[in-house]
Amino acid sequence: MAYDLITMGRIGVDLYPLQTGVPLPQVTSFGKFLGGSASNVAVAAARLGHRTAVITRTGDDPFGTYLHEALRGFGVDDRWVTPVPGLPTPVTFCEIFPPDDFPLYFYRQPKAPDLEIDAHELDLDAIRDTRVFWVTGTGLSEEPSRTATLAALAHRAKAGTTVFDLDWRPMFWNSDISGARPFYAEALRHTTVAVGNLDEVEVATGVREPRAAAQALLDAGCELAVVKQGPKGVLAVNSEGESAEVPPLPVSVLNGLGAGDAFGGALCDGLLAGRDLETIMRHANAAGAIVASRLECSSAMPTADEIAAALEAGAVL
Repeated sequence: MAYDLITMGRIGVDLYPLQTGVPLPQVTSFGKFLGGSASNVAVAAARLGHRTAVITRTGDDPFGTYLHEALRGFGVDDRWVTPVPGLPTPVTFCEIFPPDDFPLYFYRQPKAPDLEIDAHELDLDAIRDTRVFWVTGTGLSEEPSRTATLAALAHRAKAGTTVFDLDWRPMFWNSDISGARPFYAEALRHTTVAVGNLDEVEVATGVREPRAAAQALLDAGCELAVVKQGPKGVLAVNSEGESAEVPPLPVSVLNGLGAGDAFGGALCDGLLAGRDLETIMRHANAAGAIVASRLECSSAMPTADEIAAALEAGAVL
């Protein structure tokens, strides 16, 4: 049976302070959580009832074992999560200064195992057959992950829904934006849905104004462009000329770091359900807001009932 969603990309251990408003040198206790955008999106969609899997790699170490256990605990198939001997499982720390300051510190040296995904080891039939396939910009940042990502996209050839999370993380690249843009353009050729914030759509297209950027993504080959505008909400435009611009849901933010991944999982849920564009965006916004109100990312992903309750209340209470 085909999967509803397969994601491909980052995984790691998030070590988040259990104290807010405290800089890392003074933090005395941390919580350990599964992290990494592609993995979190798979968790978010699984929480909404979908059959999901992730393609990624970990270190051959206790943290790698923890991530396998966490994925299975969340109902995500881990069959394509493989170890890389000699490389440690990545760890990410953050600082929590609500409502809008959450510095991240990535420990991915000498190289993150998830950048060692090899094209020759991909289950291309499963990638072709899944209803939604999700890849990230980080996967293009270094070889062999870059070739593997583009090979997976080319083999899928827009079968079903193919989502490209633009996911621009400049610290992961050995080149500037001009060096990254050709790889983004190649990925967009095989993409049906592109998702990114204003910085990310500018990296992909050279355009920052939301509607112009959405059109540039459509011109690059997508059928649906989703542009996150921060406090202005989200803009979605499809190739049929339909558009929806949805404001954010009011929320008291505790930690905003997992909101985008919750948005992604709910976006996939809406696409799988065949909902109209505005409803998809409202559900995705609500999912993101719910996670922003919570400390953790993966374990904070909302259920369908929680999203419905937030939409009915008009806010995250």
